[in-house]
Amino acid sequence: RGIRRSSVAVPIERRMPRHLGMGLAFGFFGLVAGAGFVSGGGYAELAARSGTPLDMAARALGFGLDKVTISGLVQLRSAEILQAAGIDQRNSLPFLSVVDVRDRLSTVPLIGAVSVRKIYPRELLITLTEREPSALWQRNGEIAVIAADGTVIDQMRDGRFSDLPLVVGEEANLRTKEYLALLEAAGPLKDRIRAGTLVSGRRWTLKLDGIDVRLPETGAREAVARLVKLEAESSLLEKDIIAVDLRLPDRVVVRLTEEGAAARLEAQKKQQKKPKGTET
Repeated sequence: RGIRRSSVAVPIERRMPRHLGMGLAFGFFGLVAGAGFVSGGGYAELAARSGTPLDMAARALGFGLDKVTISGLVQLRSAEILQAAGIDQRNSLPFLSVVDVRDRLSTVPLIGAVSVRKIYPRELLITLTEREPSALWQRNGEIAVIAADGTVIDQMRDGRFSDLPLVVGEEANLRTKEYLALLEAAGPLKDRIRAGTLVSGRRWTLKLDGIDVRLPETGAREAVARLVKLEAESSLLEKDIIAVDLRLPDRVVVRLTEEGAAARLEAQKKQQKKPKGTET
């Protein structure tokens, strides 16, 4: 019969590798120092300057983000894309999240669709499709860039969209296609039309070289065609007028400038004072 041996307490020193106590002590002090480095802002400063330790290690191994290829740019600039994506020289390819980059870029109003792909060892490929700006919409003193269906793409921030047609007024953006059709109907006068104001949500007033051209609620295209014909036959828009009213189909009402009205009144007075001729 074997002898049952009682458990024997082994001194802890014998259960631990030699010098482990010293190593734990150094590790403890290292953790304390690291905690102080983090709480003191040193880690945040290092990360802000050089990226995370993982990014620094990946770059040291040759996996830095050295090249970003962006395709599909039309109105946007590459610097805007990099800023919106949160990409700079601190990133490394292995630890860059393509999902995060895609989500950030998807919030850019001008971007309709975007895909992001890593190409190892050091390249990121961004492929995007921009929404097509169709016009500018002014409301309450602010100007937005809009698509043809009236969707707001972005706020007007610089002059890159300044050549787009301008619609003004509440819900004018929803009738952009209608306004663009009026511009096409204007033919030779198209480039002189500066804006279209939607009045009471019913009809358009065109702003043309400082002259208001009031169009009817229905038959606006035909009214624009009348204006083109009048200008060709009588150079109506070159006269001293500030408004042309085309809302009545059988007549054209014009409003003179103060100078034009004064000149017309003076001409009428002279005409009245002119002695009548004697018939022989």
